[in-house]
Amino acid sequence: MENQQRKATRTLWLTGESAERKRQELKDAFNQTWHLYESLFEVINNDAAFYSKPEPLRHPLIFYYGHTAVFYINKLKLGKYIDQRIDEHFESMFAIGVDEMSWDDLDDNHYDWPSVAAVNHYRDQVSALVNAFIETMPLELPITAADPAWVILMGIEHERIHLETSSVIIRQLPLCDVSPHPNWQPCPDSGTPADNQLLSVSGETITLGKPESAPTYGWDNEYGEQCFQVDNFKAAKYLVSNQEYLAFVKADGYRQPRYWNDEGKAWLAYTQATMPRFWRFRDGDWLQRNLTEEILLPLNWPVEVNQLEAKAFCNWKAEQKQANIRLLTEAEWYVLRQSIEEDSPAWHEPPGNIELAYYASSCPVDRFEHGGFCDIVGNVWQWTETCIDGFQGFSVHPLYDDFSTPTFDGKHNLIKGGSWISTGNESIQSSRYAFRRHFYQHAGFRYVESNQNPDSMTSLNIYETDELISQYLEFHYGDEYFSVPNFCINGVKQCLHEIQLNHQGKALDIGCSVGRASFELARHFAQVDAIDFSARFIQQAYSLTEQGEKRYTIRTEGDLVEFKSITLDELGYSSVADRINFVQGDACNLKPQFSGYDLVYASNLIDRLNDPKQFLSTIHQRINHGGYLVVTSPYTWLEEYTDKAKWLGGIKVNGENFTTLDGLTETLIPHFELVAVKEIPFAIRETKRKFQHSLSEMTIWRKR
Repeated sequence: MENQQRKATRTLWLTGESAERKRQELKDAFNQTWHLYESLFEVINNDAAFYSKPEPLRHPLIFYYGHTAVFYINKLKLGKYIDQRIDEHFESMFAIGVDEMSWDDLDDNHYDWPSVAAVNHYRDQVSALVNAFIETMPLELPITAADPAWVILMGIEHERIHLETSSVIIRQLPLCDVSPHPNWQPCPDSGTPADNQLLSVSGETITLGKPESAPTYGWDNEYGEQCFQVDNFKAAKYLVSNQEYLAFVKADGYRQPRYWNDEGKAWLAYTQATMPRFWRFRDGDWLQRNLTEEILLPLNWPVEVNQLEAKAFCNWKAEQKQANIRLLTEAEWYVLRQSIEEDSPAWHEPPGNIELAYYASSCPVDRFEHGGFCDIVGNVWQWTETCIDGFQGFSVHPLYDDFSTPTFDGKHNLIKGGSWISTGNESIQSSRYAFRRHFYQHAGFRYVESNQNPDSMTSLNIYETDELISQYLEFHYGDEYFSVPNFCINGVKQCLHEIQLNHQGKALDIGCSVGRASFELARHFAQVDAIDFSARFIQQAYSLTEQGEKRYTIRTEGDLVEFKSITLDELGYSSVADRINFVQGDACNLKPQFSGYDLVYASNLIDRLNDPKQFLSTIHQRINHGGYLVVTSPYTWLEEYTDKAKWLGGIKVNGENFTTLDGLTETLIPHFELVAVKEIPFAIRETKRKFQHSLSEMTIWRKR
């Protein structure tokens, strides 16, 4: 790789002493990355190859050739930094469809792709526009996520990602469609590797996450903070080599179902694979396909597999060694990574086969050693046990709200460490990239021996997308609208203002929904039982308590959504969460242990019960002498919830109006005295521009 091109391989500092010098650095980084990307596609020796699909689960290469250019225009237009598009048709056609598909989700659409010459012309137009934009945009240091320069960095780093993913697809083209290129020369060395060995590693408590003040660009999933306890473990000195993996293949590992999980078995049934994707077996020889050539299988290079294959090998290895062998986790990789003190872009020389600094291919697994381990970074990515998720405090960037969130589904596993072609953000310590488990990158793996459950080092908290649940999460924990106070906070505040408790031991939040009032009550009571009939609602509150965070989407308009995140720390409930017992239950059929309460809080409940009078006529048995019952309701009686014969009010009795307050009084007065009646407003968001604005009547009753 020529020196000028190597300058394109490192991410930029956001800091500096001169804005104009930084402007030139941005311009250089844009142009060098742009030309490096185009040089990769120069290994394709005929235009027809741009339109084939060597990887059936992704678009043809012409899409990716146009996609990185379109990205700049679409993001600059979305940010209102430019007024005019260059080519609306291109900027639609090349915009979406990047995330790899599953084999049961094939994209068989036929597109009228433009010619390579037309895409080249379009790329030239985009290049000129972006260069002009960089020259004239406002620029202050340090660059922040709200600055126009951040959009340029986003485009540069986005193209660096596709430099790598496109090289994987090119690697699957027939050899007749590619030619060697002076800028893309592989490692010439191969041989027989040393035997792998497990080395002991001391566990520790480790905190992951990139601070907002970090001096380099980051994707949204890198920010936030999460703490993990890593137990002592042993890790393989080397990445698994082709030779080590060959023993698994020769042991007929691909035909032994016991080594494969259910997803792996389904993938095998679909692909009928018997060896890694880039291996060949011909005329008695094992071969490996690299970017533009086939060579005899380099036994001391790292094997390149998907996560399903890596897991199967670990299961086979565990059986061979009679030990708990598995892939490492993200947290365990970070423990190993600490032996390399510097990070890109600060390092003088890359400490591994990374950033195109050495070869346009893998190299022997024993070439780069740090702290006793080889290839902690570089050579090939390392598959992990860890499904990607955002750290606590995660939030999306408004100009790229779907960079990470579609992968927070438990189906995408993190790869760590980078490969020989990982550049820019991909090569820094905090980078976090993930792919579906059946997919290929330039990725291999390192195994560990550990008795620790990898799930204990994972925080999986996917976005809740059920519209009703999301609506209630926003109602309980989201923004205030139209200056209407949060209903749960205001309701608890208003009732506590009216009552005088001699004892604040236990409270019952009956009909707690997704739990906000329960947390508020826990500020004042030593124990709160929180019960709701809906197990789905209870699960939201419970997971917030257990994981410390809850994420959900709320509809803005049409198919568009906004991503929201709440944490116990931000809400101020971390110190009281352990006082709450969330339980699924029926208000009309409570178990005997739910009694002895100083306060029973029944919010927006009675008009959703099938027999509200039964609940009200027996609830006194569960309240201490001098304790209180608080009932709030908008009195929205509907026959789908309550048979009309059982409505408490909103009906005619003997020809006269009979309100719900009349019914409450008639039912409760034998055991309670009415202390106060209040109106509590609330607003429920349905979309960005549609809300329910209601009034709930609060009645406060003291047990005689």
